[in-house]
Amino acid sequence: MDRPVVPIAIGPADPPPTLIEKAVVDNGGVVAELAEASGLIWVGTPGQFPDELPAGIDWVQLPAAGVEEWFASGVIAKHPKVLFTSAAGAFAASVAEHALMLLLAGVRYLPEHLRAGRWRQQDFIPHIGSLRGKTVTIVGAGGIGRALIPMLTPLGAHVIAVNRSGRPVTGPGIPDTIETIATENLARVWPRTDHVVIAAPATAATRHLIDADVLARLKPSSWVINIARGSLIDTEALVTALAAGTIAGAGLDVTDPEPLPDGHLLWVLPNAIVTPHDSNPPQLRLAAFADHVGANVRLFADGNDLIAPIDPNLGY
Repeated sequence: MDRPVVPIAIGPADPPPTLIEKAVVDNGGVVAELAEASGLIWVGTPGQFPDELPAGIDWVQLPAAGVEEWFASGVIAKHPKVLFTSAAGAFAASVAEHALMLLLAGVRYLPEHLRAGRWRQQDFIPHIGSLRGKTVTIVGAGGIGRALIPMLTPLGAHVIAVNRSGRPVTGPGIPDTIETIATENLARVWPRTDHVVIAAPATAATRHLIDADVLARLKPSSWVINIARGSLIDTEALVTALAAGTIAGAGLDVTDPEPLPDGHLLWVLPNAIVTPHDSNPPQLRLAAFADHVGANVRLFADGNDLIAPIDPNLGY
């Protein structure tokens, strides 16, 4: 049966990105003016978003996986009858690769190797570890977590996936043996955890999820990796823990504050790896977002549930 053609607007770019147009047209949509559309693919910022939408708009696709700025700007609250979807999951593979890179760099003592400037084998060998046989806890086992698990398990790591519901995490390449824990039971996980990857959304409930108490409960050999949002870690507590050797190190693609100011201690602490929020670089982002758009346009045209619907009550 032929898929119905649905009118989809793209804003605010003029002309819209070619890849996004193609994703719409190839999946049952036709690019239309906003006044005539039933769906809107937004490629701009919250500040550019129109104060009012035509009555015919039923769905808006946002360009970001993290949508706290969209809530803070009031965009979603202004349009309570419209279904908003985020780009959660669209960039998961790239961000998961980055998380694995940060974790392996820490465990294999790469920062010290890069700074060495001379052959220091005997100094380094006692500090070099492996993921084999270690437990990696992924806090926020959504799209990024589901992409990261198949990267970790072939290395011999045991994964604990933490999500809000506690329902088993499944997906391509994810073994049936993966352990899933509900967020409400997170405190029970820390004594069993060797390393932590933070991949949860930024909400009021997740602010400073990793605080001084959690850091104190981790092992001196633990690395904390954050590829979510900086607000999930108490930066002052993290700096104190890194300086004291409470944990082995931290790999951060996001920070609080962000951008991280020049001269901040996280730049100079030898056991901190900071990358400038580039786990999802622009040269990879547009193609991944176009794939996400295409999948949602197809579902929208067929009248099916969309990927990554935003729940205003949860904040993501």
